[in-house]
Amino acid sequence: MSLLEISKLSKSFDKHGEKVNAVKDLSFSLEQGECLGLVGESGCGKSTTANIIARLLREDTGDILFNGRKISGTRLLKPVGRELQMIFQNPQYSFDPRDTVLSGIMQGAMSYGLWDKKTLAEKALDTLSFVGLKASYAGKRMSEISGGECQRAAIARAIICDPKLIICDEATSALDVLVQAQVVALLKRLKREKKMSLLFITHDLPLAAALCDRVAVMHGGKIVEIGGAKCILQNPREPETKRLVMSILPLPGRLGEAKES
Repeated sequence: MSLLEISKLSKSFDKHGEKVNAVKDLSFSLEQGECLGLVGESGCGKSTTANIIARLLREDTGDILFNGRKISGTRLLKPVGRELQMIFQNPQYSFDPRDTVLSGIMQGAMSYGLWDKKTLAEKALDTLSFVGLKASYAGKRMSEISGGECQRAAIARAIICDPKLIICDEATSALDVLVQAQVVALLKRLKREKKMSLLFITHDLPLAAALCDRVAVMHGGKIVEIGGAKCILQNPREPETKRLVMSILPLPGRLGEAKES
């Protein structure tokens, strides 16, 4: 049984009195321990799909099974919410800037009542170290740290409860190239050492190929091509995928970097 199974998912929005299909009859699955990249141009439905899976949006039709449990048509219950976490593109907006780094990391976990406050604080410090932030960051305000450090804190907040699936919605696109590479290395470590599954949403096909086991290319709210990450990058079949590949060919080194992963 797959960890995540999406079947015929659809979502539309009203725009100036007209119905616009953001996601239409979308189906795919994600296995335990797998990293699946969901790639495509802006407006293709990637983030809408992520928000529906995370229960931040409600689907119009379709089914979502997570770890054998149907979550479509419902609000995310706490036992399931602990197992499914999300990392956003702009982590600064998901933290209270007045919070300390340590309290920001602990905030979500506190709602599950898994540990007493002392134990949770110790676990948060361990998680802080895992994501590459020194213990001295624990007392800093969220407003005092950089974007890359804030993204590491967001990853720490997401993994502190040992979820089965992390949804990364353009989690690296707001970062510079060096910090982006560091965050991708951290996500690889999560997958390798903690056996977590990742749904990695991006418009950057080479980045997805460098991190993901498989890649699904979205266009117009649908998946037009899905397969092994390197195969998709090196031998695209569909016109939409070929356009994505062609758009990065002028950038020296990008294809080579993706192939080496």
